[in-house]
Amino acid sequence: MSTQIQPIFILPEGTQRTTGRNAQRNNIMAAKLVAETVRTTLGPKGMDKMIVDSLGDITVTNDGVTILEEMQIEHPAAKMLVEIAKTQENEVGDGTTTAVVLAGELLKNAEDLLEKDIHPTVIVRGYRMAADKALEILNAMAEDVKETDTSALKKIAMTAMTGKGAETAKEHLADLAVKAVIQVLDKENGKILIDK
Repeated sequence: MSTQIQPIFILPEGTQRTTGRNAQRNNIMAAKLVAETVRTTLGPKGMDKMIVDSLGDITVTNDGVTILEEMQIEHPAAKMLVEIAKTQENEVGDGTTTAVVLAGELLKNAEDLLEKDIHPTVIVRGYRMAADKALEILNAMAEDVKETDTSALKKIAMTAMTGKGAETAKEHLADLAVKAVIQVLDKENGKILIDK
């Protein structure tokens, strides 16, 4: 006769523990709420958010990562969306709101699939296949931009500045940004390296 050892969970007082389908719903709901919070800042008619912190300091912004950092989120699943925004900011420097809204939509669709009793591993496999296909399509339509093509680099810089409050001087700022990046770039084995 084998004895089964019961795991012991030490949780802070007032902690609620959910499992199974309820836990999935709870996690998806928290993540969707985070995505909804920043969704209205997206696009040419995106609105600013006014955030008042616990000390009464006011921040007005439409930058997704700033909003999410100021919100002091505690829910573990919602924190993962904040991490998506931070990773996007660190890797690309733009598109934080788009990344969070996309993640929220993927979770919303996953919730519909879970309601149809499709197993989470099947959903994850489908999303991985979709990501591979999306990368294939994006790589096929991508264009190479050389570091000497300052005209294209300025257009890229101006696109990244849109919605950041720099529209009034974006051509001048884009010119400065491109010149600065060209000054600090290094080439190693044909690969461009930029130490930010």
